[in-house]
Amino acid sequence: MRMILLCLSLLASASPIAAQEALGLAAPAAVAESGLLQYLLPRFSLKTGIRVTPDPAGPMVLAETAPGTPVFAGAGATWHLRPGDDPRAARFLDWLTSDIGRRTVASFVKDGANPFTADLAPPEEAAAIEITGDARRGAELSQAECGRCHVIGAHDRNKGIGSTPSFPVLRSLPDWDERFQTFYVRAPHAAFTQIAGITEPFDITRPSPIVPVELELEDVEAILAFVAAIAAADLGAPLQLQ
Repeated sequence: MRMILLCLSLLASASPIAAQEALGLAAPAAVAESGLLQYLLPRFSLKTGIRVTPDPAGPMVLAETAPGTPVFAGAGATWHLRPGDDPRAARFLDWLTSDIGRRTVASFVKDGANPFTADLAPPEEAAAIEITGDARRGAELSQAECGRCHVIGAHDRNKGIGSTPSFPVLRSLPDWDERFQTFYVRAPHAAFTQIAGITEPFDITRPSPIVPVELELEDVEAILAFVAAIAAADLGAPLQLQ
């Protein structure tokens, strides 16, 4: 009799999570075999009392493409949840897109790395460069002022200072535009360059070591326009043996 009462007591106190019918979630192998669901779903169940289990035939579906709500990214895709009509699925979607759900996805670790992320914000696009200077004027200024040290193009390849990069080499750099827009504050140019209305006069105790380069801001814009139009050097070309 005591054994029967004990069994009845255990049944009465059984977990409601274990007693309810599980809600199935179908997911492609890239997610199902990653370990993410085994990490994610028990935490959702513990938080909400709703049991969700991996199920290839489940009413909830994770898919690589829309329709569906994007919920996380990883394994080479952005994964969309199609919750279906079950109210419990709507609860799962709300949790997965909440701060705690997103943090749970991000905290999953495999082989020492975080293979999935819930940060789905698109990367900020760099603002397009608006170049309005006079490229022809820029070519003349580049030759007259910058050609003292830099090779400007193929026509003067034997001029310039050997340790100074040519304009085509500088043009090949990913931040070439910033370099040319701010060259007058970069070493060694700051020591001998004056931009009217922009730079401070030279310190009388530290005069320019060479004949100063004196330009207007419009001249800088013209040089930038000229460099934008020239071909970048191919720094990855193989060596030519002669």
